[in-house]
Order: sequence, then C-alpha cells, then structure tokens
Amino acid sequence: QVQLVESGGGLVQTGGSLRLSCAASGRVEMGWFRQAPGKEREFVAAINWTGGGIYYTDSVKGRFTISRDNAKNTVYLQMNSLKPEDTAVYYCAADSNIIRVRVAPAFWGQGTQVTVSS
Repeated sequence: QVQLVESGGGLVQTGGSLRLSCAASGRVEMGWFRQAPGKEREFVAAINWTGGGIYYTDSVKGRFTISRDNAKNTVYLQMNSLKPEDTAVYYCAADSNIIRVRVAPAFWGQGTQVTVSS
C-alpha cells in the first residue's frame, strides 16, 4: 500500500556529489539499497523515525549521509566523494520496523540510476 517515489540520480565524475530523495505516501521507517549490474542488491544506509538510529555499510561511511524530513515523509541520501564502484541503481526501501528495512523491507521505490565515471 505504501508508495515510494525516488529522484536525484544522474551521471557524475569521480569525486562528485549527488543527493537522492525518496518521498513516502505514509509514515514509515526508510533506507537505501543499491544494485550494480550482475551483483546482488546491497544495503547502503537506513535511518529511524527519530533520527537516533543511523546505519551505513562500511564502504560509504564518511562519504554518504542519510537524513529525513518527517513532516514530508521523505528520506535523503547525500552522496559525496563518489567513486566508480558506487555506480548502481539505488532503491529506496521502507517498512514499519527499522530492522526489517535493513534486512527485508516490505516496500520498494522504483530505483534511480547513479553512474560515476572514471
């Protein structure tokens, strides 16, 4: 029933930045996954409703920042110092529980392409 609409993907050079947005149709816990061609989908980051629980995969720590605006039911992923290995389709994910968002989210966005050139 929950709808997630993503935006903000694009093509950038190594070292560049992008900011992804995901707007939800209701109050949910939210996070981000990514999937590169031929690879399994990978957890990237998640944030709980209060903002007190924030989780990142090791490869993006120090470069990516997840945040949310609860008044807008929207989560953001600020991606800085981008590398070619960050190239993937990025998917917004949501569930009623932050742990389920990290391991088996019930709802998915449509995906947005992020491409980082060498």
